[in-house]
Amino acid sequence: MSTGIVGIALISLGMVLTPGPNMIYLVSRSISQGRRAGLISLGGVFVGFSTYLAATCLGLTAVFAYVPAAYTALKLAGAAYLLWLAWNAVKPGGTSAFEARELPVEAPRRLFAMGLFTCLLNPKIAILYLSLLPQFIDPAQGSILLQSLVLGSAQIAVGTLVNALIVLTAGSLAVFLARRPLWVRVQRYVTGTVLGIIAIRMATDRSKALTAA
Repeated sequence: MSTGIVGIALISLGMVLTPGPNMIYLVSRSISQGRRAGLISLGGVFVGFSTYLAATCLGLTAVFAYVPAAYTALKLAGAAYLLWLAWNAVKPGGTSAFEARELPVEAPRRLFAMGLFTCLLNPKIAILYLSLLPQFIDPAQGSILLQSLVLGSAQIAVGTLVNALIVLTAGSLAVFLARRPLWVRVQRYVTGTVLGIIAIRMATDRSKALTAA
């Protein structure tokens, strides 16, 4: 289990550093309305992740119980998803999440709600849990539901911590990166390479698929 937690934590780190709807919204909100607004919005994103995790864990338990062969399919889907993220990180014309975007000032309740819906309306979150959690679950080690919750909680913890650091430093990072575009390029290529390597290892590792079958 400890190896799985480390693995999913590394994947979560790579994914949270790849610009997506959540990061773009949090950074834009923090730059335009301040750190407090960014943290309130992050609270909504956290609840959105937790909602998806609870639903996915229950679904995975049912799938593994009744359709063991689905394990392999989900594993390959997870590898393909990571390869897609890797490509989006390194493809030409990629943009930085730290480009300033003007947003209207909103009340705390609306900030929380917007963070929540930004997360819930992003279908990639559901794909993330459904396709990646099975990579680190070993049915021989006990409850699939418990393993799913522990692994998913590790992903949420890493994602929330890193996003909080980004929110708190968004303004300074935006200025820093605007003056050093090379750093943005390096971040994109390092993130894409790490995700790509993990995806290939997932797709070629057949040990867990055989155990699950």
